[in-house]
Amino acid sequence: MDHKYVLFEKKDGLGKIRLNRPEKLNALNPDVYGELEDLFIKCESDPEIKVILVVGSEKAFAAGADIEAMAKGDIALAYQMTDQSKRVLNRLSDMPKPTIAGISGYALGGGLELALCCDFRVASDNAVLGLPEIGLGIIPGGGGTQRLSRMIGAGRASELIFLGEPVKAERAEIWGLVNMVVGVDQMEAECERLAEKLMAKSPMALRAAKTSMCSGMNMGLKDGLTLEQDLFCMLFGTVDQKEGMAAFLEKRKASFKGM
Repeated sequence: MDHKYVLFEKKDGLGKIRLNRPEKLNALNPDVYGELEDLFIKCESDPEIKVILVVGSEKAFAAGADIEAMAKGDIALAYQMTDQSKRVLNRLSDMPKPTIAGISGYALGGGLELALCCDFRVASDNAVLGLPEIGLGIIPGGGGTQRLSRMIGAGRASELIFLGEPVKAERAEIWGLVNMVVGVDQMEAECERLAEKLMAKSPMALRAAKTSMCSGMNMGLKDGLTLEQDLFCMLFGTVDQKEGMAAFLEKRKASFKGM
């Protein structure tokens, strides 16, 4: 697929996906989702890529969906659009590799829903995050009502969803919506430093940890504990577990192979 609205760069184990629709503040539409899906598939299947980073521009991570394309839509179109967005965002959420959203400027509506699907969110101090759909007579349709409330609790999520009023980066960090806030000129470098830390860990252990956390949230406690136990024990059959424990005992840095 030719990519018009999404740029891609692969370097030293990092797959960097950059939204590039500046005339619309990186607003998401079917073409953008299609390009994102293509890149998510490539990143997941490429063994050289260990961590995925999604960024936008300094002015906007992604300022929601393309309202002009939605305004005259009917129920059938709404289902068509959300079938696509749900499929693409679920692919990112279920990615077996660690994912980071680097947020500068606006992350609104579908833009915030995209960021919610990542494991980490690093925000610039100019970031503005929100779900303004209620002001359009609709609700978030890309997982916002589900992922946000699970992440920061129903009370805080209600403020964003029912009122439609955005929050700035500092408050988002206090609420647990973003992991850290840094200067605009440091945001991507901080994301890359985080990616380097993740790439030094065992890919097998990271995958197991992510599976245990994400799948466990949709289970009862006892089933989640059983899943955790099974994944814990499975890792004892990996090369990485032997290397990690040997390195600890030998007081040296581990060199993980993803095996």
